[in-house]
Amino acid sequence: MSVILALIFRYSVVMSQIIVIAHNLRSSHNVGSLLRTAEGLGIQKIYLTGYTPYPKAKGDARLPHLATKIDAQIHKTALGSEKYLDWQHSDDITAVINELRGDKYQIVALEQARDSIALAGFKAPPKLALIIGREVEGIEPEVLELADTTVEIPMRGQKESFNVVQAAAMVLYQLTNLA
Repeated sequence: MSVILALIFRYSVVMSQIIVIAHNLRSSHNVGSLLRTAEGLGIQKIYLTGYTPYPKAKGDARLPHLATKIDAQIHKTALGSEKYLDWQHSDDITAVINELRGDKYQIVALEQARDSIALAGFKAPPKLALIIGREVEGIEPEVLELADTTVEIPMRGQKESFNVVQAAAMVLYQLTNLA
């Protein structure tokens, strides 16, 4: 019985210590897919930063017709997961990172970079905030500089990158120890 309790405790600790920061994604459908993936994997929270579209919220400052349109686009792929997942919008990623760092989160960017660590060789810290970035251009250099570590998924084929949500799903699946 104690082995089962230890596994449950370990699983719940890992699951409750991962946050995603989605910065400057342009696609509402990618945002919806990310919300659905994160909710399914039990991710603690998602910050939607920069110009990343976000679901309709109480006290939404956007024009009502725009907020409704974007919300519908997100819902198309989120399938309601946006209602069950803790998410927050912030224009300022630096403020979000500083707040998380103050709460002892290690900031990890998912990006192909000169000093990145292959995902398989990455040892996750107890509290991790994963930054994912723009669909085509990747994470901006000034945001990469704010990260403590950069991880990447090695590519085996001819293409140089995965879709941002597919890549996030691969990393989050491994980090939540479901693999």
